[in-house]
Amino acid sequence: MAAVAGPEEPEPGGSFRRYLARLGALRPQPGVERPDGGRRTELHLLFDQLISESCGPAPAAGPNPQDVCALLVQACQLVHLDQEHLVSKVCQLIHHLLNRFQVMVDEQNLNFLLSYCISALKQCSSWTHVEILQALAALVYNNGPKCQKYLPDLLGKTGLLVQFSDSAQPDVELRRAAVRSMANLCLSVPGQPYLDESYRSVCFQTFLSVLQSSKTSDVDDITFCMLLQNALKGIQSLLNGGKMKLMQTDQIGSLLAVLKKCMFHGLPGLSIEMPAALYPAPLPQYDKRSPVKQEQSEPAAFKQTGNRRKKSKGKQKKGEFGEEGREDLGDAGNESVLGANMLKLHLGDVQSSPCLDPRTRASDVAYVPVGKDHLSSHYTSWKRISSSESEYSDAEGGIQSKMRSYQANVRQGALACFLSAIKSIEKRVLYGYWSAFVPDAPGIGSPQSVSLMTIALKDPSPKTRACALQVLSAILEGSKQFLSVAEDANDHKRAFTPFSVTIASSIRELHRCLLLALVAESSSQTLTQIVKCLANLVSNAPYSRLKPGLLTRVWNQIKPYICHKDVNVRVSSLTLLGAIVSVQAPLPEVQLLLQQPSSSGLNNSGSATPHRFNSSEQWRKALPSEGEPPDNPAGCASSEPCWLLRLCVSIIVLPREDSCSDSDANFPSFSSVYEPCPLRLESLQVLALLVKGYFSMAQSYFLELGEVACRCMEEMDPSIQLHGAKLLEELGTGVLQQYKPDSAVAPDQRVPVSVVVTFWTMMLNGPLPGTLQNSPHATLQTSACDALSSILPEAFCSLQNDQQILCVTLLLGLNHSENPLVKAAAARALGVYILFSCLRQDVMFVADTANAILNSLHDKSPNVRAKAAWSLGNLTDTLIINMETMGQSFQEEFSDLLLLKMLRSATEASKDRDKVKSNAVRALGNVLHFLQPYHIANPRFREAIEESLQALISTVQSEATMKVRWNACYALGNVFKNPALPLGE
Repeated sequence: MAAVAGPEEPEPGGSFRRYLARLGALRPQPGVERPDGGRRTELHLLFDQLISESCGPAPAAGPNPQDVCALLVQACQLVHLDQEHLVSKVCQLIHHLLNRFQVMVDEQNLNFLLSYCISALKQCSSWTHVEILQALAALVYNNGPKCQKYLPDLLGKTGLLVQFSDSAQPDVELRRAAVRSMANLCLSVPGQPYLDESYRSVCFQTFLSVLQSSKTSDVDDITFCMLLQNALKGIQSLLNGGKMKLMQTDQIGSLLAVLKKCMFHGLPGLSIEMPAALYPAPLPQYDKRSPVKQEQSEPAAFKQTGNRRKKSKGKQKKGEFGEEGREDLGDAGNESVLGANMLKLHLGDVQSSPCLDPRTRASDVAYVPVGKDHLSSHYTSWKRISSSESEYSDAEGGIQSKMRSYQANVRQGALACFLSAIKSIEKRVLYGYWSAFVPDAPGIGSPQSVSLMTIALKDPSPKTRACALQVLSAILEGSKQFLSVAEDANDHKRAFTPFSVTIASSIRELHRCLLLALVAESSSQTLTQIVKCLANLVSNAPYSRLKPGLLTRVWNQIKPYICHKDVNVRVSSLTLLGAIVSVQAPLPEVQLLLQQPSSSGLNNSGSATPHRFNSSEQWRKALPSEGEPPDNPAGCASSEPCWLLRLCVSIIVLPREDSCSDSDANFPSFSSVYEPCPLRLESLQVLALLVKGYFSMAQSYFLELGEVACRCMEEMDPSIQLHGAKLLEELGTGVLQQYKPDSAVAPDQRVPVSVVVTFWTMMLNGPLPGTLQNSPHATLQTSACDALSSILPEAFCSLQNDQQILCVTLLLGLNHSENPLVKAAAARALGVYILFSCLRQDVMFVADTANAILNSLHDKSPNVRAKAAWSLGNLTDTLIINMETMGQSFQEEFSDLLLLKMLRSATEASKDRDKVKSNAVRALGNVLHFLQPYHIANPRFREAIEESLQALISTVQSEATMKVRWNACYALGNVFKNPALPLGE
């Protein structure tokens, strides 16, 4: 044919245009007779060539999507539905080309191709149906919203997909292809309408019945795994895309039961029977395992573990798995070395081993071999390219390895689906199923219940272990209220076990299992998940109601990981330490941990930078301190500084000494000078939490920490500057707390005012004013503003006059910012400054502040108005204090016009939302108390006074919150203190 004779076209997609031309030449021409048999043979040859080309090596540039669509449409037009062999081939072609080149079919061509496939399913013999369904799955992938008119044919009561995916369907390959098509239909497209509720319900029930079905002896293991995987993918799409809310108990129970069954699918040495549904219960349920059988089966299952290092990577063979792209591929070979400890971690050991002694285990951590983890976080759990690896013979071992890979994919799919389910179930409902998924201390003589921790400890695939830990983290997140009932501080002597003791036991078991997992783990990604999970647990557990010791074990176990070679592990370890110092601070147990010698726990850690922390004064030398640290004002400074404080400061200010890991490459901007940016940010956050929760520990290094904050605010990276400002605010707030009238800190234990003055002088001579004036980052300006408002009043009054003027000028200027965040922070800061004794008697400052606050009180942002109302309340408090301390002189100097303006603005604000109203009524009460007889006699004031009184009365009688009405009542009490007001008339 002429179309074939031409030279090969060099441009991408040239071969496709040649195939298009060949297909065009096969169209019946009017007046030209061609034998039908010859045309059919040519079509067979052409389709075979196209299919083989689509299975070959990927070209550098794929064909034009329009060419692919045109070719498929032309191919379907040439093949009549009675030519079943050709129908089968053209459907294979649709499946291969769309998947291979990730082509999205436009709506017009999609309509033609879908109609063709649906007609083929109705008319062709059953042997063609698998190929047709594969083509259908490729067509509807991410095209659900464009398929609306075909949904009755596919998902209606007698819909094709519903029939083919029915549990009575004997052909499991056909059932799997139908389930995959249904799952692809359930994928959501952003900005497009989702499936109707009736279709969603049909799909959900279909997927659920697939997951509830058992594998029969005639079904291939891998096929059954792929069937389960497609059903799990479908449920996950329904939960994510359809924003499906699981409300009915039977629906939740059925889903959780099948997910728990699939979570353990193919896990070596474990076989559990699950009921059709789980029910909310305070104790573990339906654990139908035989302890004897399990003990025998597990050692055999774990024989393979020791040989994992010897596995060789084999290249993936072409067409090893029949379906690519939009089909879910296996992940064989992505199992990293687990270390010798993993051999001991079958359930029997978990049950019987005592709690880890951190002092003996901390050094063990160094010797856990860290294998190269081949998993990439960029792949989702549904798309994984697989390779074959094995310690068996090629044939037997390849099959075994492939099967293990598919079973791991099912477990990962179930866990990913569970993660989506957690977001779709109310937390209070989810915690009813706590005992089904979270470990509890085993009873005497009984095996430990299987839980998410079973997977985290036993699963041979590091990715599956990480998935289980992610799910556990999601369950723990926001569990503070549920866990708050736990209590085991007092030994209970009752005939029954209270629920509070059961939950406490579960918390203890979680600590123990997670620390076991920490020691046994070798994959860096999974290690990161373990530490994050521990941080979530620590943040939510009520340690004040539990026997002490849990946090000590966590603290000592995590220390070596601060110097791990992987940056992500180091960052998550710091997050965990931050959780420890912030949970229910101050805890006596944590106070003792902070006072431990610096060197404990860092020896033999396999650290990448162990010598960084050897000299207790090295971090101090890096800081050109403005003055000597105070002479132990809190009586808490030891010969060595607090270990955690020294660690964080070292990470923040000292240059890095060597490259820590490959993952540093993600943070190139700091790789040459400092530690990676995420590590420094986390250290700053931990430092801020330490200062907030345990200020008495940190105050001995008050000036050094101020220097750290200064250094950070001088850097170019806005995120480092921001956290430097937050650290500065916490330092200022810590001093403020010490000087509160009701503070329990003795005067001689406080940071001396002279040191605080030195501290703020350093700040105001440093980067703080520049940050407030010039920063293009509103969040940074807001934090700097908050930091400036945390200055101790006594220290402010001792600052030099020009520095006081600088602070006031900056805040008054920022009050006119266009950014609502900055404006709100400036309005609040002015409300703090107006109470300073050295400023409140300055009539000009009070007047300037009043004008600035009244300007903010009319802002369109409710947050700005709320802060301004609070500041107006403070300002009017100042008016009353000045009236009582300075007498009539201040009242006469204060502008009548400004006072009238304040009265009217406060009256107007009392009609605003509750957050504004609560402080507006406070201001009204103070202004009415402040008025003098000559104000009241003034006709301009009379109307405003009446309106303000009416506003207070109506607020008391309103349906506002208790705080608002309380403040209104208190304001009316203030009104009665002014005898000049004609209240009785």
